[in-house]
Amino acid sequence: QVVLVVSGGGLVQAGGSLRLSCAASGGSFSNYNMGWFRQAPGKERELVAAIGYVLSSTYYANSVKGRFTISRDKAKNTVLLQMNSLQSDDTAVYYCAAGRPYGGGFSMPSAYVNWGQGTQVTVSS
Repeated sequence: QVVLVVSGGGLVQAGGSLRLSCAASGGSFSNYNMGWFRQAPGKERELVAAIGYVLSSTYYANSVKGRFTISRDKAKNTVLLQMNSLQSDDTAVYYCAAGRPYGGGFSMPSAYVNWGQGTQVTVSS
């Protein structure tokens, strides 16, 4: 099973930017749908962005559309989440996740079965 290692995150002022990185070790995830989730205190985990392995199609939650960008670098076996114009509501623990090999439904949270560790993103107002 591919192991996902998350880096990035931290503390940023409102309006600032951060970039999260998810690197795969132990295999390639070129045939996996990849997603970024977040969970704020007292709230359910939500899928904020996803990228499919077919044509690198993307999905964004309405709350982050136009501010976040997900991308994948197959050569580096890495998925990135660029977060701009951060708001206090973006404060959460962020997780990277992978779907099943050649799986479908990349915009569906239930499609994700392999999780990296979380990283805290805190946006101060």
